[in-house]
Amino acid sequence: MVLTRKDVTSVLGPVDEMTIAEIASTGASLEELREALIWLNNDEVLMGERGRLPASRVAALIDLLEAEALWDDPVTTLPPQ
Repeated sequence: MVLTRKDVTSVLGPVDEMTIAEIASTGASLEELREALIWLNNDEVLMGERGRLPASRVAALIDLLEAEALWDDPVTTLPPQ
C-alpha cells in the first residue's frame, strides 16, 4: 500500500508536497516510515533489538529524511501502531 499524505504527516508532522511524493515513491509502508524515524533518532536501540541494519526501503527513507532535515524537528511522539 502506497503511503498517503495523511500517513506521512501523521508521522512527520507538516511537510511539503514534494517531500511527501519522494517518501511515497520509495514504496515504503507506514511501519517502515516509523522505523526510519526511530533509526534516525536512536539507531543503537534498533541495533540492540534486532541486531541488523535497516532494510533497503527504510534506508532510502533515512536518506530522504536526513537530506530534508525532517527528523531533528521537535515532532511529538510517534503515533500508535
